[in-house]
Amino acid sequence: MTMSPPGGKPRPSVSELFGTAKPVIGMAHLLPLPGSPLYDRGAGIEGIVEAVARDVEALQAGGVDGIMFGNEGDRPYVLKAPPEALAAMAAVVARVAPAVTVPFGVDFLWDPVATVALAVATGARFAREVFTGVYDSDMGLWQPDSAGALRRRVELDRDDLVLLFNVNAEFAAPLGDRDVPAKAKSAVFSSLADVVCVSGPMTGEAAEDSLFARVKAAVGATPVFANTGVNLDNVAAILTHGDGCVVGTHLKKDGVTWNAVDRDRVARFMDRVRGAR
Repeated sequence: MTMSPPGGKPRPSVSELFGTAKPVIGMAHLLPLPGSPLYDRGAGIEGIVEAVARDVEALQAGGVDGIMFGNEGDRPYVLKAPPEALAAMAAVVARVAPAVTVPFGVDFLWDPVATVALAVATGARFAREVFTGVYDSDMGLWQPDSAGALRRRVELDRDDLVLLFNVNAEFAAPLGDRDVPAKAKSAVFSSLADVVCVSGPMTGEAAEDSLFARVKAAVGATPVFANTGVNLDNVAAILTHGDGCVVGTHLKKDGVTWNAVDRDRVARFMDRVRGAR
């Protein structure tokens, strides 16, 4: 078990949550939501539900250990969730969730408080976001609110919700001169991270190989996941140093982020993972 408040719901460890060591979480990227510049008004909410349901089916048939729903299509990204998009994402996940047979999580880019609220509304078992730090980002000055998010978890009686902290934000550069291992260690100590996620500079791009080992050494027993750029060629090395990974782009048709999930790519990837565990 991870740290939980006295009298609160026990929070599971990674292996307890996913039923395996070094789990693979497959991304179910939602098409652009209402209010987003790329939202397809003709297809509407039904189009989003149908597309993500197909991706969920392909991810589960390929054998992933968990699924994370994310609003990757909502470019340009925002730092505070618009009500219409948050409500739409909750509705879509609720429609698809009955078909999900593995633990699922959520991530509303890039709002940690909204992400926790979304997890509560949908019954998600875990949630990922950038919770700590200050960044010069494509979205402007980025100041996440870890305290607000964790307090919301307690207030909404979801002490059992596992939070994955992305400690080096995509599409952004940190203000200050602390390196990633130092920030990860601090996030665990000061902000109670359950899992630390290590990212590359943007979606689909891997972090440096040596970074996982340095972050793992810094955070000790806290699990470290690779968050971007994981593929068939590097997953074995990543799992040597890390405790799991989140995979999106590589599992898509032709390895393109905006394509549908390719069931055969998922199956090949998971075969490689099983050999590396």
